[in-house]
Amino acid sequence: MKYYYPEHVRGYDRIRAEGKTAWAEIHGGVGFENFCSRPFLEAVLPKLSFQTAEPTVLDYGCGTGPDACFLAERGFRVDAVDLVPAAIEMARQFASQRGLDIHYEVMDVCDLPPEGKKYDMIVDSYCLQCIVFDEDRGRVFSAVRARLKSQGYYLVSSAVMDAEHEALVRENGPVLDASTGTAYSRYGNRLIDLKTGIVYSPLDEAPGDFPDAVRISGRWYLPHRRHLKPQALVEELGRAGFRVIYHDRQHVGSLACVLRDA
Repeated sequence: MKYYYPEHVRGYDRIRAEGKTAWAEIHGGVGFENFCSRPFLEAVLPKLSFQTAEPTVLDYGCGTGPDACFLAERGFRVDAVDLVPAAIEMARQFASQRGLDIHYEVMDVCDLPPEGKKYDMIVDSYCLQCIVFDEDRGRVFSAVRARLKSQGYYLVSSAVMDAEHEALVRENGPVLDASTGTAYSRYGNRLIDLKTGIVYSPLDEAPGDFPDAVRISGRWYLPHRRHLKPQALVEELGRAGFRVIYHDRQHVGSLACVLRDA
């Protein structure tokens, strides 16, 4: 089982069991409409220019669909995917309640085929941070390049190593794994490798079906997030074939990109 599956399967099961509507609500958020990337979308969309009155959008890692609904309500024709069937089931329900025609599909974005429909915009609303390994991120970027129209936009919102996260590192001591010589930093109840930005979450039991689990100082951990510094994220997107056209201090982990050669 891939490292990013268990958290999200459990999370959407919890959302449904507790009568909630969106991922943010199990982390202190309130309401379907108040999703994390909304302020960024409201800021950046007026700055973008589309060649059609109803631009096509692919929203990957859509969860229960709050951002997909937000875009559809503003005239975008939206396709949206998520790897968790329960999330897609709820997303279809919420779109139907709002009278919105959104095409939802269960799909792991790391398996998104490069061939197929091209889009005027592709949106990542806090999905990339959960895809931690270079190989997996490279597969996502490759598919985005292939599925984005030449004049299209790639919008990315991700948690980054900002001042708040840096303070969390400073408050906690280091952990040296003697078996590998790798130095980690305590990151709340997790560990982070500051060289890669990969965050590791402790497992309460043996790794079992998780081939990506790692043993650090005698305890098993599962890769959990990738928190890069903002400039490192910009540089990664550049290496992946994108050019950042919008990135401001107010939305430090959110960027608007175009294809580098566009």
